[in-house]
Amino acid sequence: MTYICMMYERKLPIDLECGLHLFMEVMNGKWKIALIWSIYLGIKRPGELHRRIPMASRRLLDTQLKQLATLGIIAKTVFDQLPLKVEYELTPLGETLIPVIETTAQWGEKHREILEPFFLNPK
Repeated sequence: MTYICMMYERKLPIDLECGLHLFMEVMNGKWKIALIWSIYLGIKRPGELHRRIPMASRRLLDTQLKQLATLGIIAKTVFDQLPLKVEYELTPLGETLIPVIETTAQWGEKHREILEPFFLNPK
């Protein structure tokens, strides 16, 4: 079994029998949802993505972009020109994640008052 861009060897196998576990493996990574959403909004260039998510290191975002491209969630286009130009876009598979992300964001907004205090004042 091949693991994409893993920094360590996995000790437990992935449970591929469960769609939720498969989804969690695909989305595993702190910035993947933000990257997918940003590309959906029309931000295509790596530098623009890095500026949109300044809390993440360039290296981490590049790794997660590579993982998403390997999984077929996004497509990377490298233009034959100098200076080098790279753009990302959602694939049809990646576009199917947009309703999931929108629903997740709506859930977060609906429950913000209950959950936000736990993150603002952790005990």
